[in-house]
Amino acid sequence: MTTIKGPGVFLAQFIGDEAPFNSLDAICEWAAGLGFKGIQMPTLDARFIDLQKAAESKTYADELKGKVQSYGLEITELSTHLQGQLVAVNPAYDLAFDAFAPDAYKNNPKARTEWAVQQMKYAAKASQNLGLNAHATFSGSLLWHMFHPWPQRPEGLVDAGFTELAKRWMPILNEFDNCGVDVCYEIHPGEDLFDGITYEMFLEKVNNHPRACLLYDPSHFVLQQLDYIQYIDFYHERIKAFHVKDSEFNPTGKQGTFGGYQSWANRAGRYRSPGDGQVDFKTIFSKLAQYDYTGWAVMEWECCIKDAQVGAKEGAEFIKKNIIKVTDRAFDDFASSGGNDDFNNKILGLNQ
Repeated sequence: MTTIKGPGVFLAQFIGDEAPFNSLDAICEWAAGLGFKGIQMPTLDARFIDLQKAAESKTYADELKGKVQSYGLEITELSTHLQGQLVAVNPAYDLAFDAFAPDAYKNNPKARTEWAVQQMKYAAKASQNLGLNAHATFSGSLLWHMFHPWPQRPEGLVDAGFTELAKRWMPILNEFDNCGVDVCYEIHPGEDLFDGITYEMFLEKVNNHPRACLLYDPSHFVLQQLDYIQYIDFYHERIKAFHVKDSEFNPTGKQGTFGGYQSWANRAGRYRSPGDGQVDFKTIFSKLAQYDYTGWAVMEWECCIKDAQVGAKEGAEFIKKNIIKVTDRAFDDFASSGGNDDFNNKILGLNQ
């Protein structure tokens, strides 16, 4: 068994234009002051990391790592959620997802995809240069608009979609393999990998690639009404990253999982600050420790009610409270009667 590392915090929901969220030094000081031990870093804001430079310069990567460590923090993982999303975009979403791309690649889906793929390859090498062994991202989606189809899906469409998705990701997965880093897909609505079945379909298409791993986030599974505890039993060998994000699902006679186009505050399923929702984190932390999860517990703060900084402060304490320092001996060792082959044979009556 393994003691989970933490608490960490995903910076994406906190980065902004006001101090202390507008520079790496300031946000590190803020995170450390709340008791966090690690930061998961988005990679599209040059104020925090120059991804290409981190990939091409070990010196820069070492300096970046040293700066973070000077505040008593570690980089848990790099994140390319937005770039990963752009590896595969159905044309129905082109305009919306163009917002994630630099201006030079907008209104040009082919160039945008090429840029995203290169970004992912930079992330592999940057992770290696920073001494990381896991990376957080999204899969992107060619099929999401067909998850509940009307009219019915044409025969062969899903297979063709996953074949193309795998084709785009295989060179990226191979680059991460060359760098010794796991790609941890956050299984998420809006992605083609949104539950266990879709992940398995993708795994089959990438020939069970050893680097096609998982970022476990139970909050999305509550909203899907998926058994997020049994999910760990199924996929623990592939879980290499972990988001501590809470959620709740309270269906009514008027709405359920699809949410009725309502705002987050008015949806039956909504995200909450850690400890304020319905996720059974005690069982999750126990299972991950028992299954030898060696990574970090990273708070991803999303809540439609609570203030972000209050949620961050409470989240650090929440993770600390739930991390289990695993035992190095059995609880009943005090009653051990020892044992060797001769003694055991006597107990079994084999020396009569």
